Amino acid sequence: MTTGRRDRILIVDDEAGSDIMNSVRRKLDGEGFETVVVQPQSKFAAGHDFESEALIAIETVRPSAVLLDVRFGDHPDDQFKGLGILRKIVEKSADLPVLMFTQYSRGPHRDAAVAGSLRFSSSVDFIDKLASPDEVVLRLRRLIGKTPVLIQIGEQFLIDGEAGIAYAVEGDRRDPIRSIQGMKFSILLELASAWYRSPGELVPFWKLERFSEGEDSRASLRVRVREIKDALGEASGRKFGPDDLIVNVRNRGYVLVVPR
Repeated sequence: MTTGRRDRILIVDDEAGSDIMNSVRRKLDGEGFETVVVQPQSKFAAGHDFESEALIAIETVRPSAVLLDVRFGDHPDDQFKGLGILRKIVEKSADLPVLMFTQYSRGPHRDAAVAGSLRFSSSVDFIDKLASPDEVVLRLRRLIGKTPVLIQIGEQFLIDGEAGIAYAVEGDRRDPIRSIQGMKFSILLELASAWYRSPGELVPFWKLERFSEGEDSRASLRVRVREIKDALGEASGRKFGPDDLIVNVRNRGYVLVVPR
């Protein structure tokens, strides 16, 4: 079993238990992130409580990124409290990516939230709270900017880039897929890394053919991709066809498609 740490996302939101945030957390967990929620002790916590707890959590949790709400309650002092917390985060950890969440959909409040979120030169982005969980994941990945040691592919596979091992996953159990090693693992890791950066991203043939051998590198690559799909299918009890998992885009390259 691998011990590599997943990317942690620190969630700072007074509505972290809402349906919207629960959907986002489920998506993040399913995509291989570890979510940590800031939870002040007081049942009647105000914005300043979230601020102090968030700054402490950044030191103790050491997140890869922060998902931060703009508004913390109805009190006038808390309507844009998230911008004050953002300023403190930037002062304390200038390199820490922050994705600002807002429920202000229009009008001067929205304009103020956008302007306040994007005025810093740090890695800060802004997204509507009603955006899809998929979009939240994509924005966070772009902000973080690096490929993690562990890449979770759906619910069935886990790629450990540091150990060079692909795992079949079932619940808490991880079984190494021994037949995916060497060049085959390098091909799978290249495809998984591209998918992690941006789902649907194509990896051109030339980038994958460097992991092939023989005079006909394209044909060698096709064979290795087929072997990878067969190994993943056998490990998960499935059979992947031409349009499943790793798809050949004619004359261009391959795309990793997460199995459902």
